[in-house]
Amino acid sequence: MELEACMLRLASILYSLIATALSGNFVILCIAIGLGSTLCFTLAVSAGAVLALPLAWLLARELSTK
Repeated sequence: MELEACMLRLASILYSLIATALSGNFVILCIAIGLGSTLCFTLAVSAGAVLALPLAWLLARELSTK
């Protein structure tokens, strides 16, 4: 049980870093291709937040097993 709690804590920390990085990159991509609308920015940030969930979990699992 202690390993799962540690992995969840690590995944939470990693999620905040990964979601910020992905969302920022997607927003920059929107600006670079000329789509500067609010809808594009909202979708970019949402996509970054959603894609960061499995990435953070997989990375936390990988880091906690070593």
